[in-house]
Amino acid sequence: MSHQATEHRDYTQGPLNKAIIALAIPMILEMSMESIFAVVDVFFVGKLGAEAVATVGLTESLLILVYTVAMGLSIGAAAVTSRRIGEGDADGAAVSTVQSLMLGAGLAVLIGVFGVIFAADLLKLMGATAAVIDHGTLYCKIMLGSNIAVLLLFLANAAFRGAGDAWIAMRSLWIANAINLILCPLLVNGWEGWVPSLGVTGAAIATSSARAAGALYVLLKMVRGGGRLHVKARHFHPAPAIMLAIARLSAAGTFQMFIGMASWIGLVRVMSSFGSNALAGYTIGIRLLVFALLPAYGLGNAAATMVGQSLGAKDPERAERAVWMSGYYGAIFLGVIGLIFFFWAENLAGFFSKDPEVLSFAVPCLRVIACGYPFYAYGMIVTQALNGAGDTWTPTWLNLGVFWAFEIPLAYILAVTCGAGPRGVFYAVATSFTLMALVSIAIFRRGTWKLQVV
Repeated sequence: MSHQATEHRDYTQGPLNKAIIALAIPMILEMSMESIFAVVDVFFVGKLGAEAVATVGLTESLLILVYTVAMGLSIGAAAVTSRRIGEGDADGAAVSTVQSLMLGAGLAVLIGVFGVIFAADLLKLMGATAAVIDHGTLYCKIMLGSNIAVLLLFLANAAFRGAGDAWIAMRSLWIANAINLILCPLLVNGWEGWVPSLGVTGAAIATSSARAAGALYVLLKMVRGGGRLHVKARHFHPAPAIMLAIARLSAAGTFQMFIGMASWIGLVRVMSSFGSNALAGYTIGIRLLVFALLPAYGLGNAAATMVGQSLGAKDPERAERAVWMSGYYGAIFLGVIGLIFFFWAENLAGFFSKDPEVLSFAVPCLRVIACGYPFYAYGMIVTQALNGAGDTWTPTWLNLGVFWAFEIPLAYILAVTCGAGPRGVFYAVATSFTLMALVSIAIFRRGTWKLQVV
């Protein structure tokens, strides 16, 4: 089937498995492209030593707050857009998209100013050594200062996914990654006297420029049309009621993402107490693990779009069946990836670092956390489906209970109190994946999400 035909498919009708696959393929590819950003950066920066890798790891933990805002707003944007499209209201979908972009741009400016001013202090707060702060302050300033590209890219892509135009969102990440693959080695290592070697700072410039290019592409596509979502001049005006509705959904979504993603900051803080080698090994391991999780997150996005559009079309049973089918596909996908990570951990980690001290932490990180992958597939897809229905508070409370009340205390107890060291953190993450899946499935089966009004 051509991309054009797929983009104009009616996902509220026809065979369910074909609809899920048609949505999931571009969304999985999109999320794969998103995860490649992190892997490319750590690959080239990994040649610069443990301090450089630790810089990327600590800054990435700070950028989690940016991703939290971006993904939280994206939840609101996608939920409203998918519901309007399911109702046949393309004009309403365009108006809501503009409001979400306005919200995102305003927040990006505030985050950028704060990040540039306090970059060194933020790194110190995260437990960075003096060497890491010296290496990484400019890197941190660039990454935080250019966060508007992240927010606009996430929001515009979320709107297109909610509308069912997943191929457009995917292409924007292809463009961004192609640029990053060219610029990152060029700016990190330099080129024959023509381009100076900028080290870890070069990785920040490359990644920020690439994301900006991707955001520009998807925004131009939105204005020029060609899909279900077409923003015109008349849509560019404040609509307080719609903006408030999106803000309410997004506030819960942002808090939800903050709880879930900021828990990684807590884990990084525990890991930093074991030194730069442990932190570098953890950074490599987590980058590889996220590389696999983000494609599965794409499958969750497909389920969320199916739920939103099906509820808009007054067909909640189709929405429920889509979630169980997506969860089944996700468990198989992550189960296979988990096996690969478990048996080939040394080879995969060794691709990014040859330091035996770093690998002594990266390898068990991959093996232990990968054991929870099949469970995490269900947990991730079910919670995404709840978001797609507009029930953003249920996943928020789930994240609070599992990741903050359970995972972080367990990680500290195992790693520090019980003396398990970094492995204690890995065991806590795998256990939390499993708990999240069991609890989210139990809540989803109650069916209250079918009654949400968006």
